[in-house]
Amino acid sequence: MIEVKHLSKTYSIYERGHTLREVIKTLVHRPMKEITAVDDLSFTIEQGEMVAFLGPNGAGKSTTLKMLTGVLHPSAGEVSSLGYTPWKQRREYVRKIGAVFGQKSQLIWDIPPSDAFYMNKAIYDIPDKEYNETLDELVDLLKVGDVMRKPTRQLSLGERMKCEFIMAMLHRPELVFLDEPTIGLDMIAKENIRHFIRSMNQRKVTFILTTHDLEDVEMLAERVMVINHGQIVVDDSLSGLRNRLGSKKKVRMTTEQAVPAMLPNGLRLLERIGPLELELEIDTDVLALKPFISNFNETYGIIDMSIEALPIEAVMKQLYVESSV
Repeated sequence: MIEVKHLSKTYSIYERGHTLREVIKTLVHRPMKEITAVDDLSFTIEQGEMVAFLGPNGAGKSTTLKMLTGVLHPSAGEVSSLGYTPWKQRREYVRKIGAVFGQKSQLIWDIPPSDAFYMNKAIYDIPDKEYNETLDELVDLLKVGDVMRKPTRQLSLGERMKCEFIMAMLHRPELVFLDEPTIGLDMIAKENIRHFIRSMNQRKVTFILTTHDLEDVEMLAERVMVINHGQIVVDDSLSGLRNRLGSKKKVRMTTEQAVPAMLPNGLRLLERIGPLELELEIDTDVLALKPFISNFNETYGIIDMSIEALPIEAVMKQLYVESSV
């Protein structure tokens, strides 16, 4: 569905000094500096994939996505998306794609979402029958039938985000770009939005997700691409990412006796929640799980314990640190 070859984007900026003398000199000659935002990216995305496109601030994510949507022209390289070159065939291309931005609204503040939906019908020239069928289906999936006729300014954030998804999906796009789609939402609203995204993905709609909420990544993404300094540093499955930290687990336990700060090799204290409750990281390549449990129970008396994989935050933190060196 998407094929990117050697994509690059550089910006030229003017430099100006801070002292009065340097400022005066720039009136005669302003030195320029080239900034490389995206540096020789190549990747492919298949139809129906759910891809998380992640990276620290300033890594080049937004610039890449702007080129994929046709907003920016690259300095070099090629992109074929849905058979189009996004920045050359933008009018035809945007009829096939959708976008949801958690911090930018497509709705109009003073009119109800239902009126904004009808405006999109006209913009995309959606036939009446298709429009009504799609709208009814999306309204039912997102449970917003009772809020569609309220002015947008009166909607809660969760209600507005559901309507944003309807705006983006009315013309039945094959490819959807999501930028922080659940930012600021409560737990119930987040789960509703995630359920909707999964439902659409099951119908072979391709999603590209950028977010700093790594719970979205864990709940939605099958594949994770990490970009830093304009280059892809990781392209792997979610389970493959976790394997990069080796056989490490997070252990949360409550004990009868306090556990000291000094721990044996293979254990690391993550957090001391209370006098008798703590979170540990265990490297099972160094310290096997069975003797660890047995020894800890014998020494400190285990009252309660849970063991789970390290959260994706730990994986991403390490990746960001490694790729920044």
